[in-house]
Amino acid sequence: MTHAAHLDAVGRTALVTAAMRAAETGRPDAIHRDPYAATLAGDLGPRLLAELLGATAAGSPAGGSAASSAEGSAGRSAARSAGRSAARSADVPAGAPAGAYRTARQDYNAARTRFFDDYLRTAADEPDTRQIVVAGAGMDSRAYRMDWPEGLRYFEVDRPPVMAYKSACLAGVTPRADRRTVAVDLTSPSWPAVLTGAGYEPDRPSAWLLEGLLYYLPVAAVHRVLDQVAELAAPGSRIAADVVNTAALTLPDQRRLLEVFASWGCPWLFGCDEPEELFDQHGFKADVVQPGEPGAEFGGRPAPPPVRGLPGVRRVFLVTGRRN
Repeated sequence: MTHAAHLDAVGRTALVTAAMRAAETGRPDAIHRDPYAATLAGDLGPRLLAELLGATAAGSPAGGSAASSAEGSAGRSAARSAGRSAARSADVPAGAPAGAYRTARQDYNAARTRFFDDYLRTAADEPDTRQIVVAGAGMDSRAYRMDWPEGLRYFEVDRPPVMAYKSACLAGVTPRADRRTVAVDLTSPSWPAVLTGAGYEPDRPSAWLLEGLLYYLPVAAVHRVLDQVAELAAPGSRIAADVVNTAALTLPDQRRLLEVFASWGCPWLFGCDEPEELFDQHGFKADVVQPGEPGAEFGGRPAPPPVRGLPGVRRVFLVTGRRN
């Protein structure tokens, strides 16, 4: 079995996402529910989440003491509790920009998960779409926790240790779709061939999801991956992704967050201010919404973002599109 400690830096960020999903699932007003998130987050996910939230709290140094306090917890349940407590604290504004940011990050992650849940449901409702590809799947559990039409193939593409870890964590759970693991690095030129070798059919409609992926890639790799997806996607196929703007990589109030990811070995490398143009360059007609805007707001969460034209604002764009 591959243990969480064997995951590389980017693989470990998937544990943070799982820890946030577990915390959201425990809320009475949860906007999504992932019954497998706590198992996937394991012991390490809550500790990393505590470190991230501690570093982005007002007055905390990057890589602050929240992680070390969580490390002292005994056992899996105690570690998860630490992660849930850290997540709950993020819902109480500290009166400082960093505290407000922590709240926004929790709500953003929950909204992103729900938004892409809805996107995939809509795609699967189309009779011709019986292929879903999650590129950079991480701890995605939708093949297990969502209902899917009969005959749908659900491809998860990620590095071999990530796929091995997740499959081991969920070994006793039956997926609700024809789940096919594609254990290959997306930076490898061979990944499209490995995907087709797993049964993906490029001449049939598909729905693609690139969640929590693009900002970890260098610019050239982003364009290469989007070109490869375009080559694999039949006309009319769907795509969805999240993209941060360039200010998210440079604003002073982002510094602590960026320092944490860099210290883990997975710096944020890519931002784009016009994602519609980016996806158009690669053959997709795209629509963009920000979390908190109509279509990406769930029971008042997250708060509405500033208007898009306002400069000096960190932004997250949720992109959905169709292959031309």
